[in-house]
Amino acid sequence: MMKSPSQNIEERRYHKVATVDEIAPGSGKKVEIGDNEIAIFHFNGEFYAIDDLCPHRGAPLSEGFLEAGKVFCPWHCFDFILRTGECVTVPSLHVQAYEVKVEGEDVFVLCRG
Repeated sequence: MMKSPSQNIEERRYHKVATVDEIAPGSGKKVEIGDNEIAIFHFNGEFYAIDDLCPHRGAPLSEGFLEAGKVFCPWHCFDFILRTGECVTVPSLHVQAYEVKVEGEDVFVLCRG
């Protein structure tokens, strides 16, 4: 039997994850959306979202430090571009980047969950 396109498909939608005041400039915060652990960053007046766990050894990227549009892993300093999730140090490593929007004081991430 064929399933309809709407069955067993989680649609992506925007999830409210924080208010702008909850994430200080130059810092990050871990949030969970369904089974996804996501790091939200406030850098140079913009908000970014990537997977929270570093693919190298599972460090929480939300606890990393920000510089030049990248987050540096707090354990081994692998650097991930906030906008794309690409790793500059080791190009074979990458994390998922998520679309972020700010409406008023609320921060939203586009994700399944």
